[in-house]
Amino acid sequence: MSELSGRAAVVVGGTRGIGRAVAALLADLGAAVVVNGRDPDAVDDAVRSIPGAIGLAGSPADPVTADAVINECVREFGRIDILVNCAGTAEPAGSSILTVTPAQFQELMDAHLGTVFQTCRAAAPVMARQRSGAIVNTGSFAFLGDYGGTGYPAGKGAVNGLTLAIAAELAEHGVRANVVCPGAKTRLSSGPDYEAHITALNRRGLLDDVSMAGALDAAPPEYAAPTYAYLVSDHAAHVTGEIFIAAGGFVGRFGRPTPEILAYRDHHDAPPWTVAEISEKVFERVRS
Repeated sequence: MSELSGRAAVVVGGTRGIGRAVAALLADLGAAVVVNGRDPDAVDDAVRSIPGAIGLAGSPADPVTADAVINECVREFGRIDILVNCAGTAEPAGSSILTVTPAQFQELMDAHLGTVFQTCRAAAPVMARQRSGAIVNTGSFAFLGDYGGTGYPAGKGAVNGLTLAIAAELAEHGVRANVVCPGAKTRLSSGPDYEAHITALNRRGLLDDVSMAGALDAAPPEYAAPTYAYLVSDHAAHVTGEIFIAAGGFVGRFGRPTPEILAYRDHHDAPPWTVAEISEKVFERVRS
């Protein structure tokens, strides 16, 4: 039997790029797939190309659409075993904290964090009742700030935090949640404007030469898709609350951040730090 035979999956943002590659691979591995995207024509095209897939168009950041997509999966296939979130939108060209408008920032947060929240909110109770399920949300290297921007890195960083919280909350119900930060050549990461943006980041010192080269010569989405498939399969039955990297032939993991003690004293026996003490004993270590 195929790894995902008998499973039912929803792939949000499954009409293009990484999401479409993930949806196609899940279907190849035996899953029944519901594809969601905002463009009805793109949804129809994806459904025609993925054997056995069904589609539902609409913005997944809209709670009505999110509920409808999950309900459609349960209605058609009797359950939902897999939720993959791959929807997203690019930062406006040249956007920074100096230029972004509140409306632009909110649109980016809705597209990234809002989509993940709404679809996970809709799917989690169903998976919890089943006592099984796997969620994979899409993050980005951009959460580190190396690629500049505002709402895009903020949204992706928030996706990381939300996913880790979901993993902790749902563990007792047999439901897993992880993040993949992919690197792939898609419509959002190709073309003259994108290339100019990446080279400008390098010129300004935000992006190192290795990262620039990787961003300009990314592999096709099919290279990122297997990590998603692994995480929703029984091969990853004990993997949850992790942030993975899938970029071409490179698969990696971001370790969980842990605090480094820079200085300590017991507040029961000592007064608060003075500014001078903090400068001398704490931040000197940071600068070193």
